[in-house]
Order: sequence, then structure tokens, then C-alpha cells
Amino acid sequence: MSRAIIINILRFIVLVFIQVFLLKNITLYNLSTPYLYILFILLLPFETPNLVLFILAFILGLTIDAFYDTPGLHTTACVLLAFVRILFISITVQKEGFDNEPEPTLSIMGFRWFFTYALILTVFHHFFLFNMEVFRFSEIQYTLGRVLLSSLFTVFLILVSGLLFFKSKERK
Repeated sequence: MSRAIIINILRFIVLVFIQVFLLKNITLYNLSTPYLYILFILLLPFETPNLVLFILAFILGLTIDAFYDTPGLHTTACVLLAFVRILFISITVQKEGFDNEPEPTLSIMGFRWFFTYALILTVFHHFFLFNMEVFRFSEIQYTLGRVLLSSLFTVFLILVSGLLFFKSKERK
């Protein structure tokens, strides 16, 4: 097995473990819930084939759904996240840069690009997840508040983990 596959398997296990056993119980006034597990999809290498990306997103969402007792909510949100990731990367990253930049980490891509990437994808994921959870327009203000606060909380945790766990490299 290649080193990248082992790292991603460990990343999957660790992020699911942190989400299920630590972050599941953290909510701020029932408005902000961090979903750090999406970091797995965000950090997959650029060269991951689209089919594999969708399958991994499906498996990740299904695993989280099993622990959260939310049949299909996280699964559909993760598959949507994978789709938006493909679109975002195809718009912002040149194909020639894949050899020099194998994965979209904070240290490789730089703070501005990674922050934009994490924020946009997190907002898409949370917006879809919370709207599917509530599924009524009468609570749109509450839902938008949850999307905003949960996205900020999640992106904050993503940036902190990026600063803590990834080596600093200079981007050319």
C-alpha cells in the first residue's frame, strides 16, 4: 500500500472518531455544531479520481449517519460536498500544478486559498445538511443562523488542525 493511502485511512478513522466521540456532544446554544469530519474530503489528493471521491464521500457520510441516527442526511451532504469540491478545484487550480501540489493542505496551498476553499465547501455542506434536517421554510432564519455559526466553528477547527498537524512549506 502506498503511503498516501495509509495516511488517508488513518485520517478517516481519526476524524470519524473525533466527530463521533468528542464533537457530537459539543453544541453551543443549539446553534453551532462543528462537523470536523468533512476535513477528510477536503484533504483528499487532487489526483483522486471523481468516482473514488464520490465513493469515499458516500462511505464517510454513511459512517457518520450510523452514529448520529440520521438516515442519509450526512451521506447526501458529503456527496454534495464532493461535487462542489470537484467544481471548486477545477476552477481554481491549474492542472499542471498537480505534480508540485499533491493535496490541498494549508501549508501547501497557502492560507488565503485554503481558507476560501474550506469556507465555501463548509458552507455548502452545512447549508444542505441543515436544510435537509429541518426541511421547512418557516425556520429559515434559525437554519441560516445555524449554517453561519456552525460553518465558522468548523472552519476554525479546520484551520487550527491545519496549523497544528501540517508542516510549513513555502509555496512557489
